[in-house]
Amino acid sequence: MKSYIPLRSPQGSWSILIHKKTVVLSLILLLLGSVIAIVCTGLGDMYISPPDVIRAIGGTGAEPHIMVVQQLRLPRILMAVLVGASLAASGAILQGMVRNPLASPDMIGVTGGASAAAVTFLTYMAGHISIRWLPAAAMLGALVVSTALYLIAWKKGVTPIRLILVGIGMAALTTAATSMMILFSPKNDAGQAYLWLTGSVYAANWENVLTLLPWTVTLIPLSLLLARHVNIGQLGDDIATSAGSAVERNRLLLLVISVALAGSAVAVAGGIGFVGLIAPHMARKLVGSSFDSVFSVSVLLGAIIVMLADLAGRTLFLPLDIPVGVFTSAVGAPFFIYLLYTKRNSN
Repeated sequence: MKSYIPLRSPQGSWSILIHKKTVVLSLILLLLGSVIAIVCTGLGDMYISPPDVIRAIGGTGAEPHIMVVQQLRLPRILMAVLVGASLAASGAILQGMVRNPLASPDMIGVTGGASAAAVTFLTYMAGHISIRWLPAAAMLGALVVSTALYLIAWKKGVTPIRLILVGIGMAALTTAATSMMILFSPKNDAGQAYLWLTGSVYAANWENVLTLLPWTVTLIPLSLLLARHVNIGQLGDDIATSAGSAVERNRLLLLVISVALAGSAVAVAGGIGFVGLIAPHMARKLVGSSFDSVFSVSVLLGAIIVMLADLAGRTLFLPLDIPVGVFTSAVGAPFFIYLLYTKRNSN
């Protein structure tokens, strides 16, 4: 008589294996990101060794090291981490929501709306209103564009394909509006406007960090709570509705969270491009298509990408400080073309 050994459910075992892989990879990326942050903090005009960086962060090192680390470099590194994490999270939400790996805050006009509002502020209001209101103007621009995007895309609900098509049109419109603002701006303000459009964490301070921190630490965990709805939504609206998911309500909530993450990042760092496109795609290659896994890994990859891009910008061309957006675009634009090429035969 044959004896049979009971086996676990293949689907359940596979799910557990995927989540274990995600946890291990996330811990590895967290450790790698911490090492990169410490090394980046020590590099620059004044080299500070990693042990001295750690001591300076704790306030026990040499006075020059403490001043450079705590007042100049550490806020910049933390700003890069928060901006990268927010943009990557925003991109992951959009890609999961519209079921399109080419979606990102850049592509649907959210970043463009924030940038257009910021450049308008610099053109017409700088000198009349405190520059401290610039982030608020950028957030308002992102909110206006996203609201218009949702209203125009609405037709008995909002479908992913309609949302992305309208978003591409909004992105083109905001780009044209921004260019017009730069043409009309005074000559001495054009450089500042272009710096904002390119995106930079140059001269980041603790006030900038504290401005962005609440948005990042609140909205990223909230996004994870909605991961189940994104996974169900990827099966199609009909299946998601039959499974009890409020498709339109969840889609609107996810869009608001994505816009808030991207808008808050752009509000303090300018239009850093392609992070929201690259990080989720890299994460999907590493951990598969489950949204909670992709989202978690994307956040860490986004932080690392912006940190490394900023490190390259401030060390490779000394004494020049190149905006971080130059390097993310230099990598992101060819990557986007590659994605278009690989999907040229897809429906």
